[in-house]
Amino acid sequence: MLRKLILLSVGTLLLTGLFAQRRQVMLDKVVAVVGTSSILYSEVDEYARQLVEQRRQEGYTSDRDPMNEALEALMTQKLLYQQGQIDSVSVNDAEILARVEDQVQLMIDQEGSIPALEAKHHMAIFHIREMMQRRFQEQAYARAMQGEVIGKVSVIPGEVERFYNSIPKDSLPLIADQYVYAHITKFPRSKTAAKQRTRERLVEMRARIINGQAKFENLARMYSQDGTALHGGEMEPTTLSSLDRSFADALEQLRPGQISEVVESQFGFHIIQLLDKRGQLYHFRHIILKPSYTAEELGESLTMLDSLATLVRADSITFEQAALAHSDDKNSKMNGGIVSNHDILERMEAYDAKLTVTKFLREDFARFNALDDYNRLLRLKPGEISTSFLTTDIMQDQLAKIVKLVRVIPTHEATMAEDYLRLEEMALADKQDRIFREWLDRKIDGMYVYIDPAFRNGAFENKRWVR
Repeated sequence: MLRKLILLSVGTLLLTGLFAQRRQVMLDKVVAVVGTSSILYSEVDEYARQLVEQRRQEGYTSDRDPMNEALEALMTQKLLYQQGQIDSVSVNDAEILARVEDQVQLMIDQEGSIPALEAKHHMAIFHIREMMQRRFQEQAYARAMQGEVIGKVSVIPGEVERFYNSIPKDSLPLIADQYVYAHITKFPRSKTAAKQRTRERLVEMRARIINGQAKFENLARMYSQDGTALHGGEMEPTTLSSLDRSFADALEQLRPGQISEVVESQFGFHIIQLLDKRGQLYHFRHIILKPSYTAEELGESLTMLDSLATLVRADSITFEQAALAHSDDKNSKMNGGIVSNHDILERMEAYDAKLTVTKFLREDFARFNALDDYNRLLRLKPGEISTSFLTTDIMQDQLAKIVKLVRVIPTHEATMAEDYLRLEEMALADKQDRIFREWLDRKIDGMYVYIDPAFRNGAFENKRWVR
């Protein structure tokens, strides 16, 4: 149940379903109500289709009727949403807005223009945006409420061992192929110059705005490199604590209407205009630019790394020595270039040495924005080094890289000695599932629930829904 719930809350219903729902509203019917939230047949049908398609792509099936499974998942999300509002859980409105704008822009790009998008869905762009915002907001509340329930759950080594021992020996989980690898990364030598070029562009934009030659919001729409561009760089009011520290420090110093100097954050370079401040909420707009490079600048890094790889293959220098002397990855260069998930943990502000992973499953590469690495490793034998290639790091900054396949750990049954961290994840998920089920049971009993008779005979995993 918990795995399916997380799947629902981090994903979104296919957007075509939202508009099918709008068009079919006269023919549609309410099939369930949770609290004050209703669920239409079209919503269930669309999500069921999505479940089937996702499983087809992932190569597995379920014995459950997809319509019943979809309905139960949607009812669980509605309950989480209702409870989240009751408990006043906090959601990031700025993030919701950014997701809406990203999706709207994608849809506009697909149709070719705003009028074409409006014609296809028979509604104005602001209605499309409004419907999408409601959907994303509901999901955000559901995720936040779920986090309140299971976010602080943890396991200790004894619980992991008991979980492992409770698994029948003929049912031990299989750990798929894992890859241990090293890399050497190189930003273009012109990174400083590229940063300076970016600063100068923003200084020039700031001057044009201050001199009355251009409006801030117009320049944001034309040049800003994030989802707020469609809104002239404007963000929903938010607290300083939810922002990058450098960005927040600059914003805090501004008076309404004032424009900051150029600010460098972990995401790029900005100029910021404070619109107003109410209590702890800051309402602002910004323009963000990221350093960019010419093909020649990127090519220099590729050539340098290919030359380095040639020296390693000729045994003129070891990969470990090359990483220490030349890699721009400050974390891996001290460890022979061996890649870990250190950066991910650091960005999540959840760094804990015991969580560090150096053995990567295929899904880890996707999670860590490293599929380019994975695709190169598939072509290598242990000990071999790739040719150089261009990719992006976790912050989407461009760089060149070579990778070395250290070893492949074949698919095997999990053991406490070799796979403790994976088993710890499984034990934690099992405990979270148990705690969430207990919480859900209590909340279902205390909340108004209606299910259409045609669906009441469905195979609900939680029998409390039908009463």
